[in-house]
Amino acid sequence: MVVYYSCVMFLFGLCFGSFYNVVGYRLPRNMSIVSPASHCTSCNHKLNIKDLFPIFSYILLRGKCRYCKAKVGLFYPIFEIITGLLFLFCYLKYGFTLELWIALIFISASLIIIISDYQTMIIPDEVLLATILLLSIVYGFGFGLSKVGVVYFHGLVSFIFMYALKLLGDFLFKKESMGGGDIKLMFVFGMVLGWPTAILSVFLSSFIALPASLVLINSNENHEIPFGPFLVIAAMLLLLTGFDMHSLLSLMVQ
Repeated sequence: MVVYYSCVMFLFGLCFGSFYNVVGYRLPRNMSIVSPASHCTSCNHKLNIKDLFPIFSYILLRGKCRYCKAKVGLFYPIFEIITGLLFLFCYLKYGFTLELWIALIFISASLIIIISDYQTMIIPDEVLLATILLLSIVYGFGFGLSKVGVVYFHGLVSFIFMYALKLLGDFLFKKESMGGGDIKLMFVFGMVLGWPTAILSVFLSSFIALPASLVLINSNENHEIPFGPFLVIAAMLLLLTGFDMHSLLSLMVQ
């Protein structure tokens, strides 16, 4: 049964990955996520249902639009595969538990944020609010209202830390050093990771961002890079590896 459920989770991930790509593209541009229907960005032809099967349609059409033969970027199937693998890994790590739902909600929001922030430098409030709401429901029904209060506390501490870091950066660099979306994102990190691990994700993301930023800055006229994708990549790594900064601090104190 594990093999069966693993295949199901991977396929679900493929389908959701395709949807998250649409959400990440449309939300920051104030576009509806349901209308207009999916279409070719080259010829604007509405895609048929047979054109929308994740990965398989790309392979069968040899990476081209069925109607105008324009090349479809390899990014789309790669993103779908990554989403499928993340869903699969979450299932293998947590099984069918409440922790699985928490991980999937967090992973889903993170993937949308990567698309949105990279393309537009915007982390949509809608994604953050929906994530907080869904996490609150899972924590509330699964662990009780007291648990919701605890995770909100962790979220608030993480938010305050990030806001203080922004104020320090603004003072040192004499300009806005961080977007509001990055600060609000830390509330979600705190809810899922706990505030010590959430704070650690900021420093880990800086190391991850360093080599990539050297390339992106040279290709960006404004010399600005989105920090959100690096934040969520660091947070996903800490979540999926099970790293717990709070436990490590407790061991160091003993």
